Amino acid sequence: MRFVAVAVFALLPLAALAEGPLDAASFDARTLGRTITYSQNGEVYGIEEYLPDRRVRWAFVGGECHEGTWFQDGEDICFFYEDGADLQCWQFSDTEAGLVARFRGNPDNEPLVSLAETRAPLACSEVYHGV
Repeated sequence: MRFVAVAVFALLPLAALAEGPLDAASFDARTLGRTITYSQNGEVYGIEEYLPDRRVRWAFVGGECHEGTWFQDGEDICFFYEDGADLQCWQFSDTEAGLVARFRGNPDNEPLVSLAETRAPLACSEVYHGV
């Protein structure tokens, strides 16, 4: 019985690390080839398609698609979109609830949480209206 308790306690740091901030390699491995719908406060927020070479395609609910790229900055994953919007930096964690993103500089803000994932591309010929 003592062996089981020691084994469980030995795994606790690994579980904590799994929920910590994702670095660029972990984020790329987790998202590449996926289209992920995010929610905030239980409402659909937007959807992002993760493409090769750290490229992305994003659409807010009711909005048009925007092309962009991402890079790691410290513990954050930052997104630069071609539409000229300000740099968007988020700290991503992969949790039991799904992929969770907290906006840089506003840790008390409600995070984005992945709601759905697919391998289908984001249909950008139309305005995105949610899941």
